[in-house]
Amino acid sequence: MPLTMADTGVQATIKAIRGKDQTRRFLQNLGFVEGASVSVVSSLAGNLIVSVKDTRVAISQQMASRIMV
Repeated sequence: MPLTMADTGVQATIKAIRGKDQTRRFLQNLGFVEGASVSVVSSLAGNLIVSVKDTRVAISQQMASRIMV
């Protein structure tokens, strides 16, 4: 399921990153790699604040939908 459907505060493991090579590389540079632990901190108007590798990152709903957990 995409990260956009994950519940707030629940830890999940990234299973896959979908999209074009440039998009996948961008997300990998932010720390979104397969096998990493991730949790949604908050959601506002579809955009997410996500905790990954002890860092909080704000990403759009479009980017979050490419991250499969």
